[in-house]
Amino acid sequence: MRFIHISLLLGTALFSAQSMAHDYTAGDLHIEHPWSRALPPVAPTGAAYLTIENRGQHSDRLLAADTPIAGHAELHEHVHEDGLMKMQQINDIEIAPGERVEFTPGGHHIMLFDLQQPLVAGHSYPLTLTFEQAGEVAIEVVVSADDANHAHVGDGHHPAPEHHDHHH
Repeated sequence: MRFIHISLLLGTALFSAQSMAHDYTAGDLHIEHPWSRALPPVAPTGAAYLTIENRGQHSDRLLAADTPIAGHAELHEHVHEDGLMKMQQINDIEIAPGERVEFTPGGHHIMLFDLQQPLVAGHSYPLTLTFEQAGEVAIEVVVSADDANHAHVGDGHHPAPEHHDHHH
């Protein structure tokens, strides 16, 4: 009986830790609310989104991202070219002092190739960001069923109670 009780406690602790708004700080950089959109199990690629704010006096650059759940990850941006929207890989992203860089669907994002596991709503996965100044920062990316939780609109649409803590 004791083992069951302990695992229940652990499960509850993990669940409540996951349900809190998750922000990370590395030096002068503040990383807010990393998330991915849930995808069908057959999807070979996915994307991660987050916001990085530079609260310091010096510029920094995001150089790379890496996660054990994907074969490799790349920094991408959407560009308008000849009236078309296309995705292209970029080598790094500058985060100037006092600036917030948002990674959003349709904007900058971290592309995940050769997914080793499906992106299932309610789950999360580790992602390591590599910065020129701040170095490596390990974060946890939460997989969400819809975008409403992250745009902070349409509050009546998500059945999962853990998303109600995300109001800023």
